[in-house]
Amino acid sequence: MPHYLGIDVGTSAVKTILVNERQATIAEADIGLQISRPQDLWSEQDPEAWWQAVQKALDQLLAKDAAALTDVRGIGLSGQMHGAVLLDAANRPLRPAILWNDGRSFQEAQELGTKHPGLSRTMGVIPMPGFTAPKLLWLARHEPGTFSAIRKVLLPKDYIRLQLTGDIMSEMSDAAGTWWLDEAKRDWSDEALAATGLTRDHMASLVEGSQASGTVRAAIARRWNLRSDVVVAGGAGDAAAGAVGLGAIQDGSVFVSLGTSGQLFVTTEIFSPAPEALVHSFCHALPGRWFQMAAMLNGAGSLAWAANLLQRDIGELLRDTEAAFCKPSDVLFLPYLAGERTPHNNPHARGVFFGLSPDTHQTDLVQAVLEGVAYSFADAKQALEQAGTPLAQAGIIGGGSRSRLWTRIFASVLNVPIMRYAGSDKGPAFGAARLARLAVTGEAPEDVCTAPAILETITPEPSLVERYEPRIQAFRSLYQSLRPEFMRAAQERI
Repeated sequence: MPHYLGIDVGTSAVKTILVNERQATIAEADIGLQISRPQDLWSEQDPEAWWQAVQKALDQLLAKDAAALTDVRGIGLSGQMHGAVLLDAANRPLRPAILWNDGRSFQEAQELGTKHPGLSRTMGVIPMPGFTAPKLLWLARHEPGTFSAIRKVLLPKDYIRLQLTGDIMSEMSDAAGTWWLDEAKRDWSDEALAATGLTRDHMASLVEGSQASGTVRAAIARRWNLRSDVVVAGGAGDAAAGAVGLGAIQDGSVFVSLGTSGQLFVTTEIFSPAPEALVHSFCHALPGRWFQMAAMLNGAGSLAWAANLLQRDIGELLRDTEAAFCKPSDVLFLPYLAGERTPHNNPHARGVFFGLSPDTHQTDLVQAVLEGVAYSFADAKQALEQAGTPLAQAGIIGGGSRSRLWTRIFASVLNVPIMRYAGSDKGPAFGAARLARLAVTGEAPEDVCTAPAILETITPEPSLVERYEPRIQAFRSLYQSLRPEFMRAAQERI
């Protein structure tokens, strides 16, 4: 029976999933990753650490089900978007990769927007420091030796492709997040590349996410007992891969993604830019499809931070918090640990607990974290509505979707029904496996990318909706009040 492998190069872990022809999960393996923060606003990872993690994950899959791995026909790749992987003439990394949640290039992003205002609609969003293009301007200014040695710029998952196939390729949905892609034409923009001192020669070749990008190298096939003709699909950035895994490929499909970061994602059948609302309008992983997305830099990573701070197991904290939950928390939490993208475009924003008292317990803090992230999604919903995209309901995926309490909070904060799905925490890797299958079989996406089984639909609770509304307004007011302090503190750190 044919099998398909999905590999997701996330920020906190590499996740792999092996599925059969019936799309049933045969085996999984996760390998943790660490982030380096050598300076304020910096966030980096060693590309070689991703490849080592992928190898460890493949070793685990081989140990779990060697026969199924031998039957793999296609591999799909997913990964964290926007990261700058810089290669020399021998295709070796010149320095650690600069990640999506790195804010050092905020000045360069502002300069790009000021000097090239017309490009924002073409690129689908205004330039922000998390994107790849401003990072290259920063490198030209602060690390000119590195910049001059760059021969290729890759995205994180595409570095894994290079190791698997030897080819320098990418696909539309991940390239969309670089601020170099003409989203309507689904091609690199020579004007945007020139604005950052680059040309097409620095870029990977492009395919659609459901197309083949190459086959595995002979050495890779021997190492893990793979067939010699295993196809590696174009794949997708993690947001689009999550959509494919959820079956969100039709116009108007909506979901919340609660991974380390967070996204509110809507599939569209046409390219619908709304840069003035700070909404991202990008190419989808399938031909002839796009999406609008509000992107938040702080999702379930905020809960992981709180658990680490309290030195408690996340599962135990959630159980205790759910048992104590009866109303909105008296404590407000601004979740901007890594700054924020939608709707503030402010890398200098920081996390804040407000309203602490001698009676504050750990469960109050955790509930405030859950609610603070949900309030940031209320801002995201408002941004999408300003872009002309109202929301009637949404699915939820990512690690945060495992929490029924968090989903319940989301439903009442956003005031829309939220659907929880079976296997929703493996969305991007599963979506990558689906793209691998499409690249091998050529099937219609609608036949493969169906929605998983719905575990339950959690509807808004009228009493909570009413009580959350003033808390959302207080959350927004608190950010606006503290915004000057965020900027002042940033100036002191420079």
